Parts: sequence; C-alpha cells; structure tokens
Amino acid sequence: MKLYGIKNCDTVKKARKWLDENGIAYEFHDFKKDGLDETLLSRWEQAIGWEALINKRGTTWRKLPKELRDTIAAQTAHEIMLDNPSIIKRPVVESGERVTVGFNADEWAEKYRA
Repeated sequence: MKLYGIKNCDTVKKARKWLDENGIAYEFHDFKKDGLDETLLSRWEQAIGWEALINKRGTTWRKLPKELRDTIAAQTAHEIMLDNPSIIKRPVVESGERVTVGFNADEWAEKYRA
C-alpha cells in the first residue's frame, strides 16, 4: 500500500494514525515535498477520474478564478494538479490495482483490514 498526500494535512495525519494503530504497513509519499509526476497523476485519473481528485473544499480551489472553476475540464484539471498538488483531495491510496481518495475510518476498516 502506498499513501500519497501532504505531511501536514489533518486528514492525512488521521489516515496515517489509523493505519499505524491497525498495524497496516504502508509507504508514505508527500507529493508536495517528493513531487508528483505526470504518469502517476494520469494513472489516478484513469482509475477514479479527475473530478474525484480535485478538492473543491480547499483554499487552493477557491483561489482559482471563478471562470476557470466554472469551466474546468480534464486537461486543465490535469495541468492544475501537476502545478499545484495541494488541490488534490487527500489522501490518495494505491493498494494493489485499487486507487481510492479521502479517508473514512469505517470504509477503511472494510477495505484494508486483513
């Protein structure tokens, strides 16, 4: 399992704590510090769609011009996420072939506990 996010994000902290408390091994990748490459982002977009990856509740989204937010499309979203990884909803988890985004302890208990 590989967990992607930003180290200081509260949701990522909760997710990492949950994984640690449940004895689930994972590798953490801070995409703000360690980067986010186009191949990885494209894989996520193919797996769950760009719409699921954009965090429309965050300040990064709200700072975008209204016209851009109203007309955003796949290619524009891809470029924005590469330039501004903070706009990606967190955490993104790759486990086997599955890609998920966000953290919910109850859902994770069903998906990730052995």
